Amino acid sequence: MLEVKNLVKHFPVRESFVKTLLTGKKKFVHAVNNISFNIKEGQTLGLVGESGSGKTTTGRLVLRLIEPTSGSVVYRKKDITALDRESLRKLRKEIQIIFQDPLAALNPYMKVGDAVRHPLDIHGIGNKKERHDMVLDMLSRVNLEPTSDFFKRYPRELSGGQRQRVVIARALITRPKFVVADEAVAMLDVSVRSQLLDLMLKLKEEFNLTYLFITHDLATTKYICDKIAVMYLGTIVETGSFEEIYKEPAHPYTKALISAVPEPDPDLKKEKLIPKGEVPNAVELPSGCFFHPRCPYMMDKCKTEEPPEIKLSETRTVKCHLFNR
Repeated sequence: MLEVKNLVKHFPVRESFVKTLLTGKKKFVHAVNNISFNIKEGQTLGLVGESGSGKTTTGRLVLRLIEPTSGSVVYRKKDITALDRESLRKLRKEIQIIFQDPLAALNPYMKVGDAVRHPLDIHGIGNKKERHDMVLDMLSRVNLEPTSDFFKRYPRELSGGQRQRVVIARALITRPKFVVADEAVAMLDVSVRSQLLDLMLKLKEEFNLTYLFITHDLATTKYICDKIAVMYLGTIVETGSFEEIYKEPAHPYTKALISAVPEPDPDLKKEKLIPKGEVPNAVELPSGCFFHPRCPYMMDKCKTEEPPEIKLSETRTVKCHLFNR
């Protein structure tokens, strides 16, 4: 359904005119660095990595909410990056996003019913009564009952979990086929988080959805994701099925993420692999492998040579010199 090829996004760093004149060059934040991946119809791809790894930027690039520096995003044989404004607007009802912060995503002066109905108004779907009924039906599907009561409420009158349900309802009201869930449950309590994950799985089956599930919590992916891509400093360092990634992580960074997942059995001792130092500055990227300044297995060539993508199996790839010998 979706194929991302050599996607790059660099944000210019704003500096004073004098400093730019003296240095003679512009600086950029290298948010996304030449990444490629694909998602099959009905599949959920989990994009995992710590804060600042480029996950959210990737999600917005995929929907062309921001323009890429280079690369392509092909959705059902249509290159989204090459579409004109009107063609992109028409495509919007098929590709939607669930934002991380529902309070920021919702207009505080717009009632819940109006907010959920707004995409229907934009795309001219149905008449006034049909839109009203569609909104009530969608509120019921996301378990906001009684629907007539929630229809009239404002976002400030809802709990965090209820607001996120509204954001989900608004994203799905146009019956999209592809949805980017950007840290959709990150700001919720654990109990509410599990309810929302169950809801997303239920809606996935009902509407035959395909998800790009963005999260910093690798443990969450086992409940919803078929495939995982691990991101570090704007590049994808490992991909594979959940079982492959979780049970036998290959890249040292993936091993560190796995070791950080809390173990429910206190008697089961697990080796903690904590990367040394801080995440490098995305303006001045390290040479060679981006992870080498923090990697416990660093070799000399890691400092100078960028590791190639190595195929470990039909569903598994890794970028690491440990597998390039």
